[in-house]
Parts: sequence; structure tokens; C-alpha cells
Amino acid sequence: MFLKNISETIAFGKNFVTNLEPQSIVILKGPIGAGKTSFVQGIGQGLCIKESITSPTFSLSNHYGSGSMYLIHMDLYRIESSLSARELFIEEEEELEINNGLLIIEWPELVEPIIEKYWEIEINYASQDGRNFNIYEPESSKNL
Repeated sequence: MFLKNISETIAFGKNFVTNLEPQSIVILKGPIGAGKTSFVQGIGQGLCIKESITSPTFSLSNHYGSGSMYLIHMDLYRIESSLSARELFIEEEEELEINNGLLIIEWPELVEPIIEKYWEIEINYASQDGRNFNIYEPESSKNL
């Protein structure tokens, strides 16, 4: 799917959230600046979250509890150790279960092997301005 700009990315995130059930996990892959956090901002809008959704690159995870569903937003970009990434994921997965919310992970490569069921979204720069999104449903190789 081709999206022209940040506004379309946010709108897509806002609409995409209707596909997600409590305790869903979404992994986001793509280069720096591709629009991963903008997509999460759209999900936040779809959940009616009041707080500003920001990148958790330095905090590693941000929690948002003001919406219709609890949202945990992780960013593993700065973590180099697979063990550290997995420990953080396990802690956040426990929070996910306690709060019956959504968990979204940017830069998930270190934890992807231990996640049983997840949505995968790949975001890449298009040859023109804009981004190409590939969406894969849990336990499926079907490309939406």
C-alpha cells in the first residue's frame, strides 16, 4: 500500500487500530524516518489517547493509559544485547497482559524470535515521495 505523506500515515494508523484486539502485538520494521512513530500516533488517535505520542528511542518504552485501550510503545533501536531486549520485552508483555492493551514494537529484530503471534508492518521509502506499507496478519503470510 502506498501512502503519500505523514497525514495519510497517521490516518492509516487511526483506521488500522480497528483490526486489533486486546493483547495484540504489532512489530514495525523500516529505516529511520520511515514513519513508524507517525503510524503509532495514528493508532493513538484511533484509541482516543489524550497524551502526545512520542518516540521511545531514549526511554525504550512509553505507556499510554488514557484511551479506549492501554498502549505500550517500545523502541529497541538503542539496545544491542539480545538478552537485554528480551528481558525488556518480557516485562512489557506482562504489562500488556495486566492492562489488556496493545504492544507496538519498533526495531523488533532482537525479540521477534520469541514472539508467538504478531502483526508485522514493513514501511519503506517509495521511489517517489511517500512510503510503501506491507502488512502481514498474525500467523499468516498473507500480504494485505
